[in-house]
Amino acid sequence: MVGMADPPRKLSVAVYERELLRLQTELVRMQEWVREERKRVVVVFEGRDAAGKGGLIMRITQYLNPRLVRIAALPAPSDRERTEWYFQRYIAHLPAGGEIVLYDRSWYNRAGVERVMGFCTDEEYERFLRQCPTFERMLLDDGVILLKYWLSISDEEQERRFHDRLQDPLKRWKLSPVDLQSRQKWVEYSKAKDVMFAHTDTPDSPWWEVDTDDKRQARLNCIAHLLSLVPYQDRELPKVKLQKRPPPGDYTRPSRDRYHYVPDHAATLT
Repeated sequence: MVGMADPPRKLSVAVYERELLRLQTELVRMQEWVREERKRVVVVFEGRDAAGKGGLIMRITQYLNPRLVRIAALPAPSDRERTEWYFQRYIAHLPAGGEIVLYDRSWYNRAGVERVMGFCTDEEYERFLRQCPTFERMLLDDGVILLKYWLSISDEEQERRFHDRLQDPLKRWKLSPVDLQSRQKWVEYSKAKDVMFAHTDTPDSPWWEVDTDDKRQARLNCIAHLLSLVPYQDRELPKVKLQKRPPPGDYTRPSRDRYHYVPDHAATLT
């Protein structure tokens, strides 16, 4: 049809993997800059169920140092945590100098699932909307680099992924009763997201939306954007020279019979 835009061309697996590896190499460089400059980086990932948060985070952290890069994926609050200031348990996971923390869902639970599913009161919800911009402003004022990503998925694609999870024993654990209930509350979640953005999409702490119906494109787009927002500079790693190992001297390795070896399962497959 005249005037209608062509649908985006899908990336081949080869192109995707090549660009992903290039971006992951840049993430390693960024990590070294964060470590050396003692920066603190917080990246928040939010979005509907099955939008691809876990897969994206997995690709970001795949080659990074787990001592410097952590994932914060908090469970439901305990009885004690429910009596604390709402942000308190999230603050405990914030990075120290030289660290990066990726929140797989975050304090924005209150504006999403807690609001829609009735897990918080109206008063608690309204207090969150008032306090959240101030909380994030405090992080920024203290030098924290804060990035917020909303992973957006269509109704049709979410339903397809839910069915895929139901049929795949490796993914079945990803579907919780709350996830299934959320399918019935699509409009309510949309309204909650709109209100959340109205209060927390601020000039100094904006939300960045990522279209995730195509997982490969979403991963590349988000990682490239993340790298563009962190002002890292390449750091030259110290040169390391492997020395020859000294001779064993009078050491003799004990007989293999003294140890318990894992059975060679792989040999049974040939």
